[in-house]
Amino acid sequence: MPHYTGPLLIRDTAQALLDARDRGARAWTGSLDLGRSDGEARLDAAQWHWRGTAYPYPEPPRERTIHWFDGDDWAVVSRYAGSLIKLVPTPWGAPTFEIDGIKMLPTSKESPLDDARRKVALVQPHGKAVLDTCGGLGYFAACCLDAGVARILSFEKNDSVLWLRTLNPWSPDPDAATSGGRLPLGHDDVSQAIASLPDASFDALLHDPPRFGIAGELYSQAFYDQLARVLRRGGSLFHYTGTPNRLTSGRDVPREVARRLEKAGFRAQPALDGVLAQRR
Repeated sequence: MPHYTGPLLIRDTAQALLDARDRGARAWTGSLDLGRSDGEARLDAAQWHWRGTAYPYPEPPRERTIHWFDGDDWAVVSRYAGSLIKLVPTPWGAPTFEIDGIKMLPTSKESPLDDARRKVALVQPHGKAVLDTCGGLGYFAACCLDAGVARILSFEKNDSVLWLRTLNPWSPDPDAATSGGRLPLGHDDVSQAIASLPDASFDALLHDPPRFGIAGELYSQAFYDQLARVLRRGGSLFHYTGTPNRLTSGRDVPREVARRLEKAGFRAQPALDGVLAQRR
């Protein structure tokens, strides 16, 4: 899917454009790609221009929404296909996304991209072949590319999440020159696709599944056995778990995950907000 190259507006950005127009300014300088870069917009009374294209002035977006220009008007970056999936701005620039109002990436203390960077560093991807089981917005993949990964195979089964990636300037584009062909992105359910991957074909694994209630199959013993099969001996796995249900039921998901990984042939220990494991 081609990546969108037009402007993205959040409430503060749209209001700044409108305020500059109302002051009679002929130009406004700021970010129109969620903090990825700064640029200049030329302002006329009826429309504004950016990168050679004219756009109508927007109504200020609601809080916690991002708008894109769909060719006719400004639209919220969201889709409904059984669940409402929405790109959501953060104070850090790089956005998160929500499914039915549930935030999919941690953003309370740092950028979701910085959070991904710390986790990716645990598996030391430089020069390695890496499997990224649940690609999401692609932040694990972006960090691996920046760290000099040899190849990162990423899977994402949700059409709407793949669409969000094409609108998010912080998501890596598999076809971009900067990716250098190192990021094949499969539109597949990894719980099924993994069976077709060769034995010991990866040096490291990154597993960031949705919560257990949504994708229990990605926490199963059968799936962990497959992860062990495709990872070479001595290879590393980081598995995000968070701590769901700990306060309400006392359930210790990281400990449960570690036990299953041990049974599959890993040495596992808690790390950050998940489990770090090594293939025995």
